[in-house]
Amino acid sequence: MSATITAVDDPQSAPSSRGRRLLPRLVRPAAAVLAGVLLYLSFPPRPLWWLVLPGFALLGWCLHGRRLRAGFGLGLLAGLGFMLPLLHWTGEEVGPVPWLALAVAEALFVAVGCIGIAAVSRLAWWPVWTAAVWTLDEAVRARVPFGGFPWGKIAFGQADSVFLPLAAVGGTPLLSFAVVLCGFGLLEAVRAFRRYRSTGQVPRATVAAAAAAVLVPLAGALAALPLVDDSAEDGTATVAAIQGNVPRLGLDFNAQRRAVLDNHARRTEQLAREVKAGKVPQPDFVLWPENSSDLDPYRNADARIVIDEAVKAINAPTVVGAVVEPSTGNLRNTLIQWDPEGGPVATYDKRRIQPFGEYMPMRSVARIFSSDVDRVQRDFGPGKKVGVFDLAGTQVGLVTCYEAAFDDAVRDTVEHGSQLIAVPSNNATFGRSEMTYQQLAMSRVRAVEHSRSVVVPVTSGVSAVIRPDGTIVQQTKMFTPDALVDKVPLRSSLTPATRLGTLPEGLLALIAVAGLGWVAVRTVRVRRGR
Repeated sequence: MSATITAVDDPQSAPSSRGRRLLPRLVRPAAAVLAGVLLYLSFPPRPLWWLVLPGFALLGWCLHGRRLRAGFGLGLLAGLGFMLPLLHWTGEEVGPVPWLALAVAEALFVAVGCIGIAAVSRLAWWPVWTAAVWTLDEAVRARVPFGGFPWGKIAFGQADSVFLPLAAVGGTPLLSFAVVLCGFGLLEAVRAFRRYRSTGQVPRATVAAAAAAVLVPLAGALAALPLVDDSAEDGTATVAAIQGNVPRLGLDFNAQRRAVLDNHARRTEQLAREVKAGKVPQPDFVLWPENSSDLDPYRNADARIVIDEAVKAINAPTVVGAVVEPSTGNLRNTLIQWDPEGGPVATYDKRRIQPFGEYMPMRSVARIFSSDVDRVQRDFGPGKKVGVFDLAGTQVGLVTCYEAAFDDAVRDTVEHGSQLIAVPSNNATFGRSEMTYQQLAMSRVRAVEHSRSVVVPVTSGVSAVIRPDGTIVQQTKMFTPDALVDKVPLRSSLTPATRLGTLPEGLLALIAVAGLGWVAVRTVRVRRGR
């Protein structure tokens, strides 16, 4: 008896006992962070798309049957584990404060979604309800605030995935739903196996739910394979993508705006000499990146001459990314169709402009966190019209950089007749970060989603030519002047995803709302019964 009392009163044994009690409480929080990290690791440039499945299985284990408060806390930890490393590029040149603010804001969206996941996790066939809630959460995050920020949508990490064909069926919402469903289904399969090991019995409904959650997405992806087609329905076009590079990295890359323009003009003229020498085929049209001319060619005669001479040298209609400065009103991030004979003949103004990058909402509040907000002295304004240029007989849909993350901005161009999609981009402010690879993966998913070739000309990141089946046939190195020339297939048929538009996302959102509503009704009934 005295020995027992001595052990309890021993001051050295008390901390050890508290540590043993604390350790089990840390398991789920640590697992939630790990789940988020696995989601991040499933994104490019790593070809580890499959890590998303154990990531969601682990997240499901953390949230299943938990109270709503715990769901929020664990979801926030998972969101931070996911978003902090994924969005690190946003602080590449402006420091950690904007990066941390954005990552925390996005993690809060994930946390709110995880409240819903915890709520519906007690329902029968819970993997279906929880995957629908995650998809609803992505839909909300892609729309609010300030027009939304879809970066980190699970579908964008699946460019090399076996699930990718589902993008052609129901777009990125269905692709995200299927992947998340399969991840949660794996957890249900593990839970069913452990129950069988311990009791020798498993309810048929549990087995059916686990099998359906894992097998239906895989079977659906297999059934959708015929939709992934890179045949040339409307013939081919020879396209050139110019990467001129920038004089230096960072936010001040455009301080030498004339140098950026000269780089792209010089590389285009070099391509013209290579064509004349028979080294490469004559392109039908040429694509320059976003911001390849930060000098307004309508107001700056020197810039106009430089562009005109380069376009005449290559003797092909050229899309030039320019900053247009109207005498009044907002700046315009504009793509200009430049003809060798007629000069500028058509324009497309970027419709989805980047908050805190191209325009500054809540400027006085943002200045508290970073003085870099004052670099944006004059806001850009959004365009209104869908961009489709007729380039030497090819209908080319225009999606400028940030717009590639938004479903409707890409789909609109295909609905308006584009046979090929161009994504002119500028990654110079994000240095050698993963941003360019994440954005390139988006373009690969879009290629399959709409069954279109996608050409991505970038100032300094990774430019690429992508087939309608999502494969990259040519790409550049980062911060290296280059020109890609390729004969790409043209297509005009519409995938189910293009035809259905927002319908798959709406149906999945309804499933999520129905599940949450049923939980709310049941909770009210239980409380009244008390």
